[in-house]
Amino acid sequence: MSHSGDDDALAPATRVAHLGLDPQRFDGFVNPPVVRGSTVLSPTYKDLVNHTGRYSYGRRGNPTTEALQNAITALEGGDGTVLTPSGLSACSVALLSVVGAGDHLLMVDTVYRPTRNVCDKLLKRMGVETTYYDPLIGAGIADLIRPNTRAIFLEAPGSQSFEMQDVPAITAVARERGIFTLIDNTWATPLFFKPHSFGVDISIQAGTKYLGGHADLNLGTISAVGKAWTQVLATHGDMGICVSPDDAALGSRGLRTLAVRLERHQTSALEVARWLTASPYVSRVLHPGLESDPGHAIWKRDFTGATGLFSLILKPVPEAAYATFFDSLKLFGMGYSWGGFECLAIPFDCAEYRTATEWKVEGPAVRLHIGLEEPADVIADLSQALEKMAARAAAAA
Repeated sequence: MSHSGDDDALAPATRVAHLGLDPQRFDGFVNPPVVRGSTVLSPTYKDLVNHTGRYSYGRRGNPTTEALQNAITALEGGDGTVLTPSGLSACSVALLSVVGAGDHLLMVDTVYRPTRNVCDKLLKRMGVETTYYDPLIGAGIADLIRPNTRAIFLEAPGSQSFEMQDVPAITAVARERGIFTLIDNTWATPLFFKPHSFGVDISIQAGTKYLGGHADLNLGTISAVGKAWTQVLATHGDMGICVSPDDAALGSRGLRTLAVRLERHQTSALEVARWLTASPYVSRVLHPGLESDPGHAIWKRDFTGATGLFSLILKPVPEAAYATFFDSLKLFGMGYSWGGFECLAIPFDCAEYRTATEWKVEGPAVRLHIGLEEPADVIADLSQALEKMAARAAAAA
């Protein structure tokens, strides 16, 4: 009986249940052992100097990390995968693999803010110039390319504000000019969007989010193809980046239930989002899976699903009433993460860190992650919190 799951004809739920597993290698145990080790011994001098063993040093991999890497590579459809200690470190390693001193980088203006900090601080110190671009630019990205442009970074949908990018239009321009493309694909995961199939060279995930799925893991993955894979692998190794076997094991465990969890996140989030669109206290909902969303057509064309994260713009209320909404929530935690089993809510305002676009909204913004709770209970919680917000606003009027 094969447990590889490495067959594109299989459904995603079937694949994630088997990818990366090799029970007969470990005396029939379904999951690979958690191998904690640094030193790898060779039986002879010849084996040592010729690196004939499967592993050479703990930092370079072991059966636990290899199992997850193999699974992600198969799921992404790339040439290889490396693991990093966080999603942000995955973004950093990927960028450092393709740009250097004197190079120019095109970065989507709606990128995850910590990745923006990498560009404005670390890469700037290294002599890399970053130009931010409108996520809706599409093939117009060609007008921003310079002779020294080496890479274009995408994120779809945009962080917090959920604009959809025309990925194939951008990658087509990049391929014509020999420019690397990278994407932060944490929101969709490769179950709902496969970047390499759309011409992207490097696909990045914060495995902290949906891959882990239980709010107890920090992990990043980088999948790459062709020359980009060669450069990612070299940079990752040269920087001494490695992930603990315990974290890799948690990532592999989360992978097994990824498909069923994402389906629940998707259906619940859409139900909650649709309810919010009808709320008298909500101006609009930012969710590409909604037919009313400006990015819905691109999402429907390129993606096979949506996950549990989206945002909404409230109708104008005083700050005290805005705070009352958050403080009144019972099922939602307030914390800067997402992708776990639990509902989360945060306030946000993109205005101060957007430069190629302008964030102008009619009211305060809220980002929600809809977890695995019963949607009716989630809606009831949001309803009572919105009512208390409105009451506080009315009292202040």
